[in-house]
Amino acid sequence: MKHFRTFTVPGIIILFFLQFTATAQHKTVDLLPPTRILFIFDASQSMLGQWESGRKIDIARNFLIKVIDSLEQRNNVEMALRVYGHQSVVPPQDCNDTRLEVPFSPHNAGKIRQTLRFIDPKGTTPIAHSLELAAGDFPQKPETARNIIILITDGVEACDGDPCEVSLELQKKGIILKPFIIGIGLDVNFKKSFQCAGNFLEVSREDKFGGTLDYVVNQVLNETSTQVNLLDSWGNPTETNVAMTFYDHVSGRIKYRFMHTMNGKGVPDTLSLDPLRIYDLAVHTIPPVFKDSIVITPGKHTTIGLDAPQGYLQVAAPNTNLYRDLQILVKKKSQTLNTQQNGSIEKYLTGKYDLEILTLPRMNIEGVEVKQSHTTTIKIPRPGLVTVMKPASGYGSIFVEKDQKLEWVVNLNSKQTRETFTLLPGKYHLIFRSKNSHFTLNTLRKDFTVTSGKSIPIRL
Repeated sequence: MKHFRTFTVPGIIILFFLQFTATAQHKTVDLLPPTRILFIFDASQSMLGQWESGRKIDIARNFLIKVIDSLEQRNNVEMALRVYGHQSVVPPQDCNDTRLEVPFSPHNAGKIRQTLRFIDPKGTTPIAHSLELAAGDFPQKPETARNIIILITDGVEACDGDPCEVSLELQKKGIILKPFIIGIGLDVNFKKSFQCAGNFLEVSREDKFGGTLDYVVNQVLNETSTQVNLLDSWGNPTETNVAMTFYDHVSGRIKYRFMHTMNGKGVPDTLSLDPLRIYDLAVHTIPPVFKDSIVITPGKHTTIGLDAPQGYLQVAAPNTNLYRDLQILVKKKSQTLNTQQNGSIEKYLTGKYDLEILTLPRMNIEGVEVKQSHTTTIKIPRPGLVTVMKPASGYGSIFVEKDQKLEWVVNLNSKQTRETFTLLPGKYHLIFRSKNSHFTLNTLRKDFTVTSGKSIPIRL
């Protein structure tokens, strides 16, 4: 992870992992889905060691019980307990010594408290293996809840596993994310081994331990307000009415989808985002604009700004209904960005675009400029109608003459004897041979001129 916070508040470490997928939200205050917290508790032999007023196991156990007491009062929180190092004495070292003691279920706080009171530290510290198994401790369909893991331990991995590697892999799968690590009495090497797993907070005195954990819990459970400012050419947040997608930066998964909105005061509406994620944002303008690695500060209103100046483009053929289904390809650097319908008005980022208008023959217009809050209109010449009547089915093509060269326009249907084409004004050539004729000399040629608004027959 790239972002860490260090607090000076001595061996217990608490890791918070969050998995959360929310449905689209756009109100100032939104109800979060249920929060599921899995406590992973270290009962390895080292937890019998002394720290200030007593044994580390007792200090950690008593404070965790207080946390469970407070979470029990929240209707939207479910809890479970996994313990490691409590089943096998060392030596020998049992790296499979981890077990889900209390699974997720309603109103199970009393059972968790009772289990904690009778835990007897014995064994080793299989942190990585416990994290791997913890991924399966949550109920199915994790997208319906916020899934949090809190790992409490006084030491580092003792079974050659890699908690950081496991953490990253599970983050990529969308199961956990952005750990909080509270370390008590750790030496420098221990601290370094956990920094790769997330935000590290050091507790230097026992009396600071509770306040630090409360701080973390509040960040995990509280919502954070955010607004997205789409800036116009003058740097003002006036652009709106465009879809936005927030992706999890680590897993790449979709997390939020919004339609950007101005509120009643004419400013960008406030969103509620989970603050424990790093986000990548795509604003679906044409072309889209992106902002990566967005960090939301818990408990603080966050403003996200992106340059998104836009104007309008209309391509239209006035005074005719012959181009009702005509399409226009809007391109930039040879990439097609949009297919626009004749007569419609579409919004684009300011800049220059190339148009390929699918008339017969096709029109190509380069360097069409879209300006801020301005509608650029391109008019298509009014076409004419050409009806080709063939003596028999056969093979033929229509060409337009440009600079004394013939450019292909369209092929005739070899199975039909009568066809009608909508063509731009210009000078044309038709070349045709009947299917039944096996001599090139029997080729028929017809030159004709198309005028705007006129209909002409071509008899072969």
